Amino acid sequence: MGVEGTLEYISDLLSSVKKKKKKKQIQTVALKIRMDCEGCARKVKKVLSGVKGAKSVDVDLKQQKATVTGYVEAKKVLAAAKSTKKKVELWPYVPYTLVANPYVAQAYDKKAPPNHVRKVPATATVTETTIDDRYTNLFSDDNPNACSIM
Repeated sequence: MGVEGTLEYISDLLSSVKKKKKKKQIQTVALKIRMDCEGCARKVKKVLSGVKGAKSVDVDLKQQKATVTGYVEAKKVLAAAKSTKKKVELWPYVPYTLVANPYVAQAYDKKAPPNHVRKVPATATVTETTIDDRYTNLFSDDNPNACSIM
């Protein structure tokens, strides 16, 4: 085996090694879409069914929700839904049991489905006012003579 045979062997060896493609995982993408009638729901379902990799599409007219399940990416589903000229956003609601403070001003939404609140970051907390600080200073344990009620 000469130099040419060795080069040919290495070339065949390298060409037989294929790059492994990452398999896409099945995802569920939920969207909030403004739909007024059954015609709107059919149009949205038809467009979302045409997304490459979509296995099933569920449209709930009452909740204004569309759910796409399959080998899809959220960006592509969102772009396809926006092509219907309807107001579209990713589903912003989660069950209120999953939120630490479901009654924080950012989380509470009148338009949310029953038992759901808006998804808020964990850093959102109830803000204290200056009135609360005044009352805590009024009954301070550090200075027992400061109590003006007794």
